[in-house]
Amino acid sequence: MKVSVILPAAGLGTRMKSQSAEHTGTNKKQFMSLEGAPILLHTVRKFVACPLVTEVLIALRGADLELAAELLSQETFAKPVRCVEGGDTRQNSVENALAALDPDVDIIAVHDAVRPFIDSDTIVQVIQQAAETGAAIVGIVPVDTVKQVQRHVVRGTLNRDRLVLAQTPQVFRAGLLREAFRKAREDQFVGTDESSLVERLESVEVTVVPGSDRNIKITRPSDIELARLFLAEEKRKVQG
Repeated sequence: MKVSVILPAAGLGTRMKSQSAEHTGTNKKQFMSLEGAPILLHTVRKFVACPLVTEVLIALRGADLELAAELLSQETFAKPVRCVEGGDTRQNSVENALAALDPDVDIIAVHDAVRPFIDSDTIVQVIQQAAETGAAIVGIVPVDTVKQVQRHVVRGTLNRDRLVLAQTPQVFRAGLLREAFRKAREDQFVGTDESSLVERLESVEVTVVPGSDRNIKITRPSDIELARLFLAEEKRKVQG
């Protein structure tokens, strides 16, 4: 089974201020330094270490390709890690990466480049689930009460047992994901994640693999301190 992982990393980091953390001369969160290495690199390492993953493809803005190549050249990976030019939106970036994949890829996983704390067991579980059912995502049940509102007025309380906060990886059989993107382009539909595109096909059910509240998406300056704590805990486990 050939499994390709796409990391969309073309974001501009508009919610992240560069002075909040060490960085490489940019406020783009994927390149910010987390204990000596860019966040993007921490994420790449997790997928390279997964036994089911065949290759990793990073979708970046054209202006960042040279920087990314330089950073990756400083590592020795046991699996292919390559870059492709992304687009103005996440959907464009993933679609560009899809076009760069070999036709014999069986399974495609899409993961946020700034979620570096995904654990190997979860990666394996969601890939295996997608291989079996066609489509699987990682998600967690919200712990807070969720209100439905309209113009700042509460209209109802939603049942948390029927809600999931979607995380990544989101994993699909290759043909299914390609068809979902083709259909979205044809209909000019823009989704918030890959699952929303696949759901429109109504050809498979998307299953959910339990995630973790540690699988955070580093988006705001306040996330950096939490990320440092998680990374220190990971290092202690390895050393222990």
